Amino acid sequence: MNLALDFISPAAAPSADRVTLFADVILPLPLPRLYTYRVPYELNDNVVIGGRVIVQFGAKKTLSCIVAAVHEQAPKDYQAKYILEFIDDAPVVTQPQLKLFRWMADYYLCTIGEVINAALPSALKLSSESRIQLHPGFSAEENEYPLSAQEQQIVDALGTVEEGKAMTFTEVGELLGITSFHKVIKSLMHKDVIFLFEHTADKYAPKVVKKVRLAHHFVSEASLEQLFMQLSTKPKQLDVLMKYLQLVPVYQNEHANLAGLEKPYLTSSPHLSASAVNTLIKNGVLEQFDQIVSRFPLENEGAIQIPFSLSESQTAARDEIMAHFGQKDIVLLHGVTGAGKTEIYIDLIRTALDSGGQVLYLLPEIALTAQIVTRLMRVFGSRLGVYHSKFSDNERVEVWNGVLSGRFQVVIGVRSAVFLPFDNLSLIIVDEEHESSYKQYDPAPRYNAREVALMMANFQGAKTLLGSATPAVETYYQAKQGRYGLVTLSKRFGEAGMPDIELVDTRKAREHKTMHNHFSADLLGEIERKLGAKEQVILFQNRRGYAPVVACQDCGWIPKCTNCAVSLSYHKHSHELRCHYCGYHDSMVTKCPACGSRAVKTQGFGTEKIEDDLKIMLPQANVQRMDLDTTRAKNSYQQIIADFEKQATNVLVGTQMVTKGLDFANVSLVGIINADSIIHYPDFRAHERAYQMFVQVSGRAGRKGKKGKVIIQTSDPTQVIFDKVIRNDYVEFYNYEIVQRHEHGYPPFMRVIKMTVKHIDQNVGQAAAIMLAQELVERLGQAAVLGPEAPYIFRIRNFFLQEITIKLDRAHTVLKHAKQQILEAMDVVRDQKEFKQARLVADVDPM
Repeated sequence: MNLALDFISPAAAPSADRVTLFADVILPLPLPRLYTYRVPYELNDNVVIGGRVIVQFGAKKTLSCIVAAVHEQAPKDYQAKYILEFIDDAPVVTQPQLKLFRWMADYYLCTIGEVINAALPSALKLSSESRIQLHPGFSAEENEYPLSAQEQQIVDALGTVEEGKAMTFTEVGELLGITSFHKVIKSLMHKDVIFLFEHTADKYAPKVVKKVRLAHHFVSEASLEQLFMQLSTKPKQLDVLMKYLQLVPVYQNEHANLAGLEKPYLTSSPHLSASAVNTLIKNGVLEQFDQIVSRFPLENEGAIQIPFSLSESQTAARDEIMAHFGQKDIVLLHGVTGAGKTEIYIDLIRTALDSGGQVLYLLPEIALTAQIVTRLMRVFGSRLGVYHSKFSDNERVEVWNGVLSGRFQVVIGVRSAVFLPFDNLSLIIVDEEHESSYKQYDPAPRYNAREVALMMANFQGAKTLLGSATPAVETYYQAKQGRYGLVTLSKRFGEAGMPDIELVDTRKAREHKTMHNHFSADLLGEIERKLGAKEQVILFQNRRGYAPVVACQDCGWIPKCTNCAVSLSYHKHSHELRCHYCGYHDSMVTKCPACGSRAVKTQGFGTEKIEDDLKIMLPQANVQRMDLDTTRAKNSYQQIIADFEKQATNVLVGTQMVTKGLDFANVSLVGIINADSIIHYPDFRAHERAYQMFVQVSGRAGRKGKKGKVIIQTSDPTQVIFDKVIRNDYVEFYNYEIVQRHEHGYPPFMRVIKMTVKHIDQNVGQAAAIMLAQELVERLGQAAVLGPEAPYIFRIRNFFLQEITIKLDRAHTVLKHAKQQILEAMDVVRDQKEFKQARLVADVDPM
């Protein structure tokens, strides 16, 4: 954050030759228009589009916002307030970003303020509730800058670094007794006395390493010789000193000593005494100091050249991709699981970097970044940045600034990485492009990162490669129509063949009493055989928790969420009932509150129960679980995957997280515990999702030359989809599915927009939905509007829901006009007094 500019009072007298400038700013609020502020005369030359400024909005609210335009036209409907403060003298949001954000707001029927709010890390968004804390490197005794009385007042109120106290902007204003306090905060930041942060969870905690260096009076050759004499009777201390001098060339370069050496290099060495190190520090021979370092160190500058070569089929695919890029901007790489798509991506990234461009590599899940980052880091070194939600806000800001400065030329990240400030993109790779995880559901903007990436590439003249073993039907349709290039990899990399897939009829197994809990004898026996052969197993169940339902066996009572129209799931580890929609939880019941019976039992099963049952039935197995409950912590993904890679775990139980692109050399068996729950879902994409999920999870079996096996448990093996999964015939599946889509008017032949009306009163919500549907029918026609109707889960977080489905022709002019009509219809409903509290949500291209 650049704070070198001086604060200018709005009351400063204008110069006769000065032009009055106004700035249209993007506030991080859901406002339909930009808001205009006046630029203080003295800062006319400093205002930058894409830079942040602090403004007052409303009576008391103070916010930071982004400058979107600068002009000389005063607003007609209100008196423009002065900008209070300039934060940046260079853009933190680039022109290509602003263009993309405007497109997102238009396309996804939201405001640009909502886009900015989602795009910027919270440490780049300041408000009256922003907080300050003392810089971890601040010391009152060693501070080289004099502090004013007001600055000292703030420092005294914050206490010491160790106390870790924080104050909001509002509290600072109250402490100083003034309204214009930003100048004081800005000065303290410029002097490295304080840090700013937005939420308590984002409190700045820089990475600090403990280092040691030789005291400056021992650096000369004569002093060192004398020191050696003094330590001649203290061999352990002498060993430490000799090791330090070996690692830090003090004789050759006195200045090298100033940087020092990380203390663990000495204290963790088995040949050196940690107590001897501490004694040297105590006696003043070594000085210990803390150094704040980047979380993304600039070690190993540039690419690390490692042996790397493509197979014949990979080389052919790469060449075909490049040939398509000569004519088309978008190419689909349709490669079976295990075909070696990642190696092709790496080769293409190298080519893009050699041409001087930037690269964005998108993945659908954080779990995938743990494996792939390690591979890419070996190739691209410090040029690689990583961006996802498990990073702290400070880490995300470091990556944001690293992209701005050009430090990170390659970024690997999940959907939010599309917001980063690229301005020279050469290539975007969207891996597993079919995944629904690329879709943002709440809050707005409800964007699909795949579609945003395509538009991003279009704006910057970049090429886009979409990769998947099971492409989205819409994507494959575009390729078949010739709009995208299409490259196919039909064989696995190396000697590995496609896994054998076996269906197990659980209905018959139950009739013959060969089911053990939820495991067929076939699956359980195969797991035992694989463990006996020192091989690994992945088990997939797309439901977390111990049991999805708890019920009284006598009267049928089922505990329900108090906020949502769903039953509560039992989680054994915490021994509580939880709602998977709103997070409500309650203690497990032992007696039915309706009839008093104690026959309260769990029904169904989730990943937690599978894990629990396996540990009982196969005590020799080392079982680990990967689902939302076990991966909440920052590094939990990496730890689970690392344990499985090292074979510390030999059975991994998980939800759809285990289906997505993970590559484990020793996995020879995959079990799908309950396939039926995935197929039978009220959604036009149900069969597509089921096929993709079955093929993707099956692809985890049999890598690195081993033939894998997949066992799918189902009560109806005659389902059409299983035949296509067994034969791994995506084209046949696509041909079947595209006919259904065309017949019923679904994507890719029509665009779908889902409107949801939410209200705490069911009757009012229904009335608002009926009115909205009528307004839409008047504007778009009866054939385009379906509903309203209550969804399967009709109440979430105490709001009753009504849904309307809109189907539109794919023509761009029709779509743009239709969206304007939808916005007008929404405004008509909102203008009704009785519907003021109704929430109207538009979801473009729902998944």
